[in-house]
Amino acid sequence: MADPASDSSAGARIEAEALTKIFRGAAGPAVDGVDLAIHAGEFMTLLGPSGSGKTTTLNMIAGFEEVTSGRILLDGSDLVRLPSYRRNLGMVFQNYALFPHMTAADNIAFPLRQRKVGKKEIARRVGDALELVHLGEHGNRLPSQLSGGQQQRVALARAVVFAPRALLLDEPLGALDKKLRESLQLEIARLHRELGITFVFVTHDQEEALALSDRIAVFRNGRIEQVGTPAELYETPASHFVATFLGDSNIFTGQVRGGLVDTGWCELHARAAADTDGTGPVALVVRPERLRLGKPGGPGANVLSATVTHVVYQGAFRRVFVRFDGGVTGQIRDTATGEGRTVAAGERVEVHWAADAGILVPDDATAGHDPQALAVTS
Repeated sequence: MADPASDSSAGARIEAEALTKIFRGAAGPAVDGVDLAIHAGEFMTLLGPSGSGKTTTLNMIAGFEEVTSGRILLDGSDLVRLPSYRRNLGMVFQNYALFPHMTAADNIAFPLRQRKVGKKEIARRVGDALELVHLGEHGNRLPSQLSGGQQQRVALARAVVFAPRALLLDEPLGALDKKLRESLQLEIARLHRELGITFVFVTHDQEEALALSDRIAVFRNGRIEQVGTPAELYETPASHFVATFLGDSNIFTGQVRGGLVDTGWCELHARAAADTDGTGPVALVVRPERLRLGKPGGPGANVLSATVTHVVYQGAFRRVFVRFDGGVTGQIRDTATGEGRTVAAGERVEVHWAADAGILVPDDATAGHDPQALAVTS
């Protein structure tokens, strides 16, 4: 294979068209007609629970899984029949996948030797890659002599040393503890900025996805439920599933009647409710930070009575868990300092939020799991 360019000034555009994967003997497709366009140079995260199809999609892009049907395009060229080693894509795994008998420098040099790069050029690129991941003085160490975080840095360096147009990362931080994971999140974000190439990142960690991504594709049952920026998905989820999977939510289900959400035990004001009378079962989604304890200061707010079940102190804020009088459980994210009132388990409280603080989405349990069944999220 020809030596790739040593300076990749822009990432590749990756497109999946009707991408499908059916494993032999499986009851249904692991990936079911996925369409996804990943922009050149963007950080795209594939997010979803175990078995949702995100890793299988990544493996088909990488060439590690055969495609049952559909196309994968890299800058317009179909990759489906191209073997993985000819796709010029970097890959980072959760388990590092380093050669234990090779030093960090030799691990990083391995893809360059496979590409028949000259010795002087290999030495230069390996040195640059070690500096890029802040391991300049660790090149002669074996993986066993490095911490988990350092091993993952070596894996990152090995994946980018040959200047791929895109970097694929399969839950690369899953084996690390929380503090180290957060530290490496910053390093991955820095690498993305400095390299300017396309990153495709698989995770089931919602906070990780929100912190790192330009856009997120939420997977469910082999399909993409919604694609958007972190803010779009958090503020305007397209379905009950997205609202509950990405961040915490208070969910009130019911029917829209007379411009109000009728839950059977209360009636609630909601944005766009007047336009959705009789459209079918809905879920009103309200994020915990939008709820407030006590009576509202003005008219037009939703007010519900509840009983505090428990309170979790988390430093700058506290999570107050409640059971509303209709039996629905919920939570409020409240300031733990300043003027926030103190509440305790068993206390009766009133909870309020503004009518425009919630968003209506289809109730997935009864609306056929169709995120487009009720278009009220704009």
